[in-house]
Amino acid sequence: MRVEGQYTIVAPIEHVWAALQDPEALRRCIPGCEALAPIGVDSYEARVRIPVPGFSEVYEGRVVLSDKEPPRRYRLSVQTDGTHAVRGDALVELTATDEATLVKVTADGHLGGAMAGVGQRMLSGVAKGLLNQVFECLKRRVEANCG
Repeated sequence: MRVEGQYTIVAPIEHVWAALQDPEALRRCIPGCEALAPIGVDSYEARVRIPVPGFSEVYEGRVVLSDKEPPRRYRLSVQTDGTHAVRGDALVELTATDEATLVKVTADGHLGGAMAGVGQRMLSGVAKGLLNQVFECLKRRVEANCG
């Protein structure tokens, strides 16, 4: 399943990059995120309650940031285990413009268990909605701190 998004944040690229690297800012902006705790350099344990109809349970797993080219791009990988395993990989690219930062996200996700049998269209829509919520929250936080 592929999900893409493009977001404009009216702030310098360095401020947007810093927010995307801040586990507390991310924890506050990821819907249902109950914990995002560092377990090493650019590696985190996560606990998230994802609001997917019929599968709304707590997912625990690992988040790893890699291939970092500050402040331009990085790769974010997520993996959970359990009944409804989720594995995902996202490329996050930042581009500075005259007055803002453009953030482009291209993500591929793989679902296991019973969730894999649910229609991809429904899950793709849920994933896109969650991605939009994360970046709308980050946009508000970063712009408020730069304004």
